[in-house]
Amino acid sequence: MTALIIFLILAVLLTTGMPVSIALGLTVFSFLFFFADIPMDSIALKLFTGIEKFEIMAIPFFILAGNFLTHGGVARRMIRFATAMVGHWYGGMGLAAVLACALFAAISGSSPATVMAVGSILIPAMVQQGYPPRFGVGTVTTAGGLGILIPPSIVMVMYAVATSGMVVTGPEGQPVSSASIGTLFMAGVIPGMLLASMLGGTTIYRAWKNDYPRMEQASWAERWKAFRESIWGLMLIIIIMGGIYGGVFTPTEAAAVSAVYAFVIAVWVYRDIRLRDVPRVLLSSAAMSAMLLYIITNAVMFAFILTSEQIPQAMSAWIVDQGMGKIGFLLVVNLLLLAIGMVMEPSAIVLIMAPILYPVAVKLGVDPVHFGIMMVVNMEIGLCSPPVGLNLYVGSAISKLGLTEVTRAALPWLLTALVFLMLVTYVPEISLLLPRLLGMN
Repeated sequence: MTALIIFLILAVLLTTGMPVSIALGLTVFSFLFFFADIPMDSIALKLFTGIEKFEIMAIPFFILAGNFLTHGGVARRMIRFATAMVGHWYGGMGLAAVLACALFAAISGSSPATVMAVGSILIPAMVQQGYPPRFGVGTVTTAGGLGILIPPSIVMVMYAVATSGMVVTGPEGQPVSSASIGTLFMAGVIPGMLLASMLGGTTIYRAWKNDYPRMEQASWAERWKAFRESIWGLMLIIIIMGGIYGGVFTPTEAAAVSAVYAFVIAVWVYRDIRLRDVPRVLLSSAAMSAMLLYIITNAVMFAFILTSEQIPQAMSAWIVDQGMGKIGFLLVVNLLLLAIGMVMEPSAIVLIMAPILYPVAVKLGVDPVHFGIMMVVNMEIGLCSPPVGLNLYVGSAISKLGLTEVTRAALPWLLTALVFLMLVTYVPEISLLLPRLLGMN
């Protein structure tokens, strides 16, 4: 009955069009005021201690690094490098878009930022080369989703924050520790490369089937020049991943290093951003970070209420008693997350649903890292799903096509992503192989 009251209040507030963060906060305080007897001073304390976590500092730093790279010319140079490498294949510019999205995803951590940075350059160029606008926007909109799967990923940080500190037990009653940010980052490498390959395969097939134009093959001298120009941006991938795995710094420290590095190459190496433009980049990053931190604060309170009312534990016991099993549970979770992903923003979904679903998954024997990657892939698909998929709106703004047209254009690649979701869900080694080889899981 308690769970029904909480989710009913949240549903009613969300149907009014209220922002998710405010709806979460009002749900918590409405429940506390009318239905619970938890002391308000403990709530105030939880409100501040809930975001007093070192890992959360990674979020504003990764946002800042992504903004420096997006406003600078890093994306343009990576696109030139990707085009030089694969532009002569079938659907070469579309394939270059997939490769450029994968490369930019590895330094930005944001899916909409990836779509904007790559799409604003490549979609007009593809139309100029004779590609249909729908082919270009469909490719970039879905490939941009790699921004939250290929590390570093802000959504992975959200999952780690939402599940950290939770006391959960496995199928045999043994305690199970939550997934760390570093382990999640490493776990996203192979799935990210696999999905990029599958999206690239879809691009090649559709270009071959419709006989789209191909570019002339770049010479090795042109490829080397493009690589030299993009090397400073590509180095950031090595700094982040190599630094974390090598034990040089933690993921949070890696985020700070990436922000400083992005500032240096954007302002003094490439000189695409003038010093007088830096305050504007800082201000936009601060606004985005504040929005996410406000969502985190209210989501932490929401998770606290759920835990204090024993709702995740009750759900876990009920599902186990139903005999649903791991396979059935994962299928239901995918359907639930895909449905919610159509109407909510990924960070809010992870912060709300992870504390509820995570204990149940662990109780059924699902690895926390595997479950985290599965949630991230669901969020990635949600970003490309109507009616509120953010990538669709970004693609629509760039291409000047209507939302319905962009959705239809993205459908072939979206179906590919759904096939990939099934692979990630039921073949956990795709996510767990690299962390195990590195001794992290």
